[in-house]
Amino acid sequence: MFRGRTAVFADQVIVGNASLRLKKVQLTDAGTYKCHITTSKGKGNANLEYKTGAFSMPEMNVEYNASSENLRCEAPRWFPQPTVVWASQVNQGANFSEVSNTSFELNSENVTMKVVSVLYNVNINNTYSCMIENNIAKATGDIKVTDSEIKRRSHLQLLNSKASSCVSSFFAVIWVLLPLSPYLMLK
Repeated sequence: MFRGRTAVFADQVIVGNASLRLKKVQLTDAGTYKCHITTSKGKGNANLEYKTGAFSMPEMNVEYNASSENLRCEAPRWFPQPTVVWASQVNQGANFSEVSNTSFELNSENVTMKVVSVLYNVNINNTYSCMIENNIAKATGDIKVTDSEIKRRSHLQLLNSKASSCVSSFFAVIWVLLPLSPYLMLK
């Protein structure tokens, strides 16, 4: 399954760079990779945990009904499946799970999913936040609706991978985000 996608930097091996390059990364490449090196000066082991994923920024909109206003939070690409939590500036700590509905729709490439969450019966002059999070990233969309304007803001936080050392070996966690769309970023 790696045929034609791997290479070493032959000219760098002599100076200690035994890196292995993997091209055309796929979801199926995720897993733990082990490297065992033996030289005249000794030997060593290295383990690398390789994970894949995707994330995108949420877009916030107002949906007007005859009797109420709803907020729609939509993000086009996420993998693995995230959690979605709504928050309010005025009602801090409130649980909005009873007045919201979140759906996950598999995209056409059958890997990432579109996230859509609707918060029902919102109040004017309040700021609401839609937080979408998986083990790669946390994206937040904020929206404030007043009688005269709508203000939107969004931000993204990449969640750190933890790397730890082991006796006579090295273990690292690396996230690689597949180039499935322009919404994906590389970490």
